[in-house]
Amino acid sequence: MSLKKIVVIGPESTGKSWLCEKLAVHFNTNWVKEYAREYLLANGKEYTLNDLELIAKGQIEAEKKIADFIQNRIENTETKKTLFIDTDLYVMKVWSEFVFNQCSFDILNGIVHQKYDLYLLCKPDIPWVSDELREYPDLITREKLFHHYKDIMINQSVPWIEINGHFENRFQMAIQAVNKLLQK
Repeated sequence: MSLKKIVVIGPESTGKSWLCEKLAVHFNTNWVKEYAREYLLANGKEYTLNDLELIAKGQIEAEKKIADFIQNRIENTETKKTLFIDTDLYVMKVWSEFVFNQCSFDILNGIVHQKYDLYLLCKPDIPWVSDELREYPDLITREKLFHHYKDIMINQSVPWIEINGHFENRFQMAIQAVNKLLQK
C-alpha cells in the first residue's frame, strides 16, 4: 500500500495546524508542521524572497523525512497510511507573489514535482487569532488570499475540497474527505 499524502492549505489563521494535528490523531499517523513558523521564530519575522526559498526547502525536507519514516513502516502491510501536511509549495507561491510580486524558479519547479493525493482548502470564515508571526488580520486580505488558493486548486489536477464552518464542522468535513480517499 502506498502512503496517502493530504495537504492542508489556505490563508493564515484558518485552522490548518489544528486540523492537521487532529486528523493525525484521528487516523493514528503523523503530520508535517509548517516549517515557516520554525524558520521565522528562529530567524526573525522580517524575511526576503531568499528566505522564502529556504523555507520551501525546509518544508520539503521535513515532509520527506516524515514520509520516508511512515513509508518504511507500511511497506509489507496491507495498511492504508496517511500523512497530513500543513502547507506546501503552493502556499510558498502565493506568499511569494502576494508579498514580493514574484516567485522563484526553485519554488515553481518544486510545485511541478509535488505528488499529493488530496488538498483541504481552509476558508477564512473563523475568527483571526493574533500571534507573533501572522500578518493579515483583516478579512478582506484573508479572503483575497483564499481566492488565490482556490484559483490554484481549480487549475490543478489533485482532488480538493473546501473546508469551512466552525472547528468541529471543519474536522468532520476533513474526516469524510480522507475516508473517501482511502476507499479508492
